[in-house]
Parts: sequence; C-alpha cells; structure tokens
Amino acid sequence: MMNFSLPMIFSFFMVLCGLWSFVKYHKHLLNSLLSLEFMMLGVFWLMGLQLTSVGMEIYFSLFFLTLAACEGALGLSLLIYVVRSHGNDYFSSFNLLSC
Repeated sequence: MMNFSLPMIFSFFMVLCGLWSFVKYHKHLLNSLLSLEFMMLGVFWLMGLQLTSVGMEIYFSLFFLTLAACEGALGLSLLIYVVRSHGNDYFSSFNLLSC
C-alpha cells in the first residue's frame, strides 16, 4: 500500500489542474503551452519526490528537466512563428492548406 504524503498529493493536483486548463483553454496556443509547462513542473516535482524517497540518484530528474526546458523553448519558437505569420495565436485562424 502506498503512503501518500502532502507534497505528492499536491503534485498530482498540479498535473490534474494543468490537464484541466489544457482542455478548457485550448483556443489559444499560449494557454496550451503554459498548461503543458505546468504539468511538466508537477511531474518533475513528483519524480523528484519519488526518486529521493527510494534513495536513487537524481540524474534522471535533471535529464527530464532538460527535456522539459527544450520542449518549452520549442513551443515558444513555434508561438513566435505562428504570431508572426498569422497575427494571433488562435487555433481557429490556422488553415493547414494555406501554409
């Protein structure tokens, strides 16, 4: 049986809130990217709690944090490209045939 601590419950709550905001505010690209980053932060915190509680090395969580930072930079560059080409970040204004 798993022992759930308060930080673990809080990190699950962070991931669920990020998922809820990703589903609810899906019309803007910036809101989608922010909710994905919030979910990554919750998963990073949960992974850090789990790896330190079992006594494993923390290198895997640093690798995950590096990949999350690369994902954020890629999302930001995509957002800049979309705003420069379309003028806004609404998903409804994208037309795949015009690109």
